[in-house]
Amino acid sequence: MAIIKTERHGAIAVLILDRPETMNALGALGDGDAIAAACAEINADPAVRCAILTGSGKCFSAGGDVKAMREGTGNFSGGAVQIREGYRSNIHRAARALFGLDMPLIAAVNGPAIGLGCDVACMADVRLASDKAKFGVTFLKLGLVPGDGGTWLLPRTIGMSRAAELFFTGDTIDAETACEWGLVSRVVPHETLMDEALALAGKIAAMPPHALRMTKSMLRQGQTITYDTALELAAVMQSVSHLTKDHKEGVAALLEKRSPNFSGS
Repeated sequence: MAIIKTERHGAIAVLILDRPETMNALGALGDGDAIAAACAEINADPAVRCAILTGSGKCFSAGGDVKAMREGTGNFSGGAVQIREGYRSNIHRAARALFGLDMPLIAAVNGPAIGLGCDVACMADVRLASDKAKFGVTFLKLGLVPGDGGTWLLPRTIGMSRAAELFFTGDTIDAETACEWGLVSRVVPHETLMDEALALAGKIAAMPPHALRMTKSMLRQGQTITYDTALELAAVMQSVSHLTKDHKEGVAALLEKRSPNFSGS
């Protein structure tokens, strides 16, 4: 079964990890290509202004396929060089595609997000959690190191001390603790998770699409560049924004005391 399916709700694309029989485990051969193709398709569609990522069934994602690890099959077959290449060309291909989405990505975490599943949630720009969600980076319990970029992602999300605690202990935390630690924006009743995610995505999608994508790019680049470089980047992006029809529409709407209608022009 393909790992991902896409639904459209107007300007919102919903990406669904769709392998519920394995708790949406990731890393089967072809998963990287499938996720990269789905992301490339919505990146290329200017009508998509926001995306949501969620899981099918009771789990967001349990991470890697532990049975395949035990059996040494699929992505985990062969010697060290072959396994390394499996990570780079398959699992990391999926990670780069999700992290590299041009439009804002909301993770609607509907259940456990463990290991790679927690890393995937951290690839989103905003995370909403069901009250049934839980989070953990349990690689050490399997005798593994974090293999999916989590040591880069998680400290940037919750800070070094709390990230280190989770990595070094293999503990899992519930949704309320995740919210207290800043891993998720808020916790909502399980039954209303997708309604809340779609409502938030709708607010985001109402923004001017070019400026929205540029703002995401600036946020991402701002994590690794100097302040002076950030100012130069802002000057360039802002000069482009000033010349759009959406800028004129935003100014007109403010002065006329009405809601703007951004067209992407």
